[in-house]
Amino acid sequence: MSSTLSSSPTASAVDGVPRLHPAWVILGAVTVVFHLGLIFYGLTPALVSRPIHMALALPWILILAARTPFERWSGWLLTVLGIAACGYIAFNEEALSNQYGFIDNNFQMALGVFLIALTLETARRAIGWPLPLVALGALAYAVFGEHIPGQFGHPGLPMQSFVGTLTIAESGLWGSLTGVSVGVVAIFVIFGAVLNAGEAGRGFMNMASAFAGRLTGGAAKVSVISSALMGSISGSASANVASTGAITIPSMVRLGYPRTLAGGVEAVASSGGQIMPPLMGAGAFVMVELTGTPYTQIMAAALLPAILYFATVWMGINAFATRHDLRPMPDADRPSGKEVAITSLFFAVPFVLLLERIFLGGYTPQYAASIAIFAGMLLLFFDVTLTFSLRGFATRMAEAMVTAGRQVAVIGAIIICASLVIGVLSLTGLGVKITSGILSLSNEMLWPALLLTALACLILGMEVPTTAAYVICVSVAGPALTALGLEPLLAHLFVFWFALLSTITPPVCGGVFIAAGMVGENWLKVAIKAMALGIGLYIIPLAMVANPDLIRLAFDPLWAVFDAVKIALGLMATSYGVIARRAAWLRVVLVVAGLVVIFAI
Repeated sequence: MSSTLSSSPTASAVDGVPRLHPAWVILGAVTVVFHLGLIFYGLTPALVSRPIHMALALPWILILAARTPFERWSGWLLTVLGIAACGYIAFNEEALSNQYGFIDNNFQMALGVFLIALTLETARRAIGWPLPLVALGALAYAVFGEHIPGQFGHPGLPMQSFVGTLTIAESGLWGSLTGVSVGVVAIFVIFGAVLNAGEAGRGFMNMASAFAGRLTGGAAKVSVISSALMGSISGSASANVASTGAITIPSMVRLGYPRTLAGGVEAVASSGGQIMPPLMGAGAFVMVELTGTPYTQIMAAALLPAILYFATVWMGINAFATRHDLRPMPDADRPSGKEVAITSLFFAVPFVLLLERIFLGGYTPQYAASIAIFAGMLLLFFDVTLTFSLRGFATRMAEAMVTAGRQVAVIGAIIICASLVIGVLSLTGLGVKITSGILSLSNEMLWPALLLTALACLILGMEVPTTAAYVICVSVAGPALTALGLEPLLAHLFVFWFALLSTITPPVCGGVFIAAGMVGENWLKVAIKAMALGIGLYIIPLAMVANPDLIRLAFDPLWAVFDAVKIALGLMATSYGVIARRAAWLRVVLVVAGLVVIFAI
């Protein structure tokens, strides 16, 4: 995203950060006030809040991210028309609700078609072609599917009902998934932006350095800890690589670590941020909506698998230490205890407040996050030396507003486009038909169905953001997995984990590409190291299925911890077998023994 932002005439880039132009600061502030306000206003009709959410996203993607003169002037035109179209929906919410998704005049039909096209173009400019192409394929199926013979055809859809359900009713573009983006995801994105504008990032790095810097492979282990902490609030593997990697990769290279290993460590560590509670990017909140499971239960279910993932990376670093001299960080590069204590406050105070309000106060995650945001804003008055500064506050707050506005817009564009796909699946019954196909191909056996689902996640995840890949995959494969006996939350976690595969798995591995560019190495060599270190990403979702007590920490903590310890031992043996410099026969024995411990005991 930063590469597109920097080419806009309204923003210049310094180290990849757009200039804080007053217009974008104001728009960012409007975005923040609107989304925070929804938490305190009370109930707002969906056909009011969700179109406004889309309208606020349009300028960031269509104007600020414009790369060519054509994109720039067309962006202005599309933004003006798009805001007018969204405004029409919001101002006529009551009348449109009474139409029940049926268009009754040519103007509304033109408006609906324009909103669909605008959604596709906004998503294309935000993240590229793959997701809009999936949506286009779904739309084409809805329009022409009546001509497909056999079970994969459908009886046909009246255009007035089809377009209307997607664009003027509380479904399709304005469905429950978009509601999650408006009411929950946006709040946590703002929370992350406020933390990152202050000294929280330095606090993460300092705490990681103090804890792991003196160990063998210390610089790599600092990357693991800092990326886990940073990624849990950023929710983006690419952003995580770019931010923490700018510090950890040069540190590893300076200590003599192989460049491919330095890039692989950062790519793998950063990819795990999206599975790390308490925030887990946008996926956890989408999972709340799709499964009906309380957020606190999803957090508890995801905790042990996430710890196992990072523990496996940690063990992989130890295994690589048998091949390379992975020295600890020098004392001079590690922060003092005082610096660690001070900088840790910048993330500890908001995080503790967030968790206290959720678990002890009994408030909703979005309300708790709103309170934590205000605490984070107060901390923006202080720098790393705890010096109070109004000028520093203004600069940091402006940065937070711009970052929040951009990130809310991008995630909103992704989720609204994914909502279009989900709407078509629902209207045409295609999801049920694909589910039947999976059941048939797998001969109604669970493990073949799991492997088919994993392959689908890998393919769809290529260039499609994790949350969108998860939503689409679980919509078509989730019912098949639950029909074969998997509990719904376990099916969703399985799909969500495998939607991450493409971050480190060739041929498309976004996290690896960025890390390889930063370290100046061949991306395929970095990917091989990343896949070896990240072997947990391939095994742990399957281990969750074989050991379902692993995700029942909230209900059966004793057996959950027992399964976690057992799986950790198996992963350690497997990781050493894949990576460590040992005799070939011993490595094979370690891998086989590790898999037996995980899946057969």
